[in-house]
Amino acid sequence: HALGAKVLIGSATPSVESTYSARKGKFGFAELKKRFADIQLPSVHIVDMTKSKRADVMDASLSAELVEGIKAAMVQKQQVILFQNRRGYAPFLMCESCGWSAECVNCDVNLTFHKHFEKMLCHYCGYNYKLPKNCPQCNSAKLKVKGFGTEKIENQLETIFPEARIARMDLDTTRKKNAFQNLITAFEEGSIDILVGTQMVSKGLDFENVGLVGVLSADSLWNRPDFRAFERAYQMLTQVSGRAGRKGRRGRVLIQTFRVDHPVLEYVINHSYEGMYQHQISERQQFAYPPYTRIMQFKLMHTDAKFTKEAAVYFAGLLRERFGKRILGPEEPTIPRIRGRFIRQIFLKMEGTLSLKQSRKAVWECIDLLEGHESYRKAKFQIDVDPL
Repeated sequence: HALGAKVLIGSATPSVESTYSARKGKFGFAELKKRFADIQLPSVHIVDMTKSKRADVMDASLSAELVEGIKAAMVQKQQVILFQNRRGYAPFLMCESCGWSAECVNCDVNLTFHKHFEKMLCHYCGYNYKLPKNCPQCNSAKLKVKGFGTEKIENQLETIFPEARIARMDLDTTRKKNAFQNLITAFEEGSIDILVGTQMVSKGLDFENVGLVGVLSADSLWNRPDFRAFERAYQMLTQVSGRAGRKGRRGRVLIQTFRVDHPVLEYVINHSYEGMYQHQISERQQFAYPPYTRIMQFKLMHTDAKFTKEAAVYFAGLLRERFGKRILGPEEPTIPRIRGRFIRQIFLKMEGTLSLKQSRKAVWECIDLLEGHESYRKAKFQIDVDPL
């Protein structure tokens, strides 16, 4: 800003907010219609996990189709990338018969399973209910709490493919200096047959010999307590699919899911960013999310859980006096304690017609009252405008 410099933002899968701003004329907009060197887009296939046989390993997360695909790629001397979303650790409830998953009735986000309370909970508004014994949609008893990580997948692969050279790329295996680059170099040189990893494997890496990309749990991408989950699922699936195939050879992508009818998959198969955008912009308007509103997140933190809850209730009350139903919470976030501090969060949704100047003044009045309170001023405080 100080130097009057131009800013260029580039993405094959821009955020809904960025596209909305560009189409409203807030940003300039240039669109590329062809891939570099006219490389073919990969062929995307969906594996229905409600019907697929599992690999012959106890509690396997790999379908028979994916195992066969890996075998075929290795016979052809091609490499394989398997993607497991790191947020797959976050527990969510899903029916293995019909693909139903627990969702909030108020917030258009998924509910998170809390083992301690045996409850499904919304981290935005607090809506919750007891863990059901049967699926509310098809009455099946095949209700499972899902959530598994890359280490478990690596162990399963070692059992199924003892002769394969397998490596894992995630937060744990790339902590050491140069570890990330060493893995990339080893994969490029062909000394790794199967690379299993988190979103690190999806980010623009250009490998010549990848014949197959497998997405192990697509459901963990959209089953998240986040209004951007649909958009981010599309972005992640598109990005990781782009690692398959290069010049002269079309890549293959296998996506495992319990919800073959989930609308995001249709947009990924058809490589339709426009379809995804139109779907999401309609939902955002219906549920009053950005870009139709501004969201402000308040976090209160303290080492005492009871104190944090009381301080958050007090502060939310102050905000409600001024903003009414625009206030959601206070509720625990997905990770309720960090570094010994318990956390409570409150959300303020502000429509475009609301005066920013007046809103800012009202928020600061509440903050002043909190910081002037004899006890509650001891709580640590954070504000995030339009949190990502």
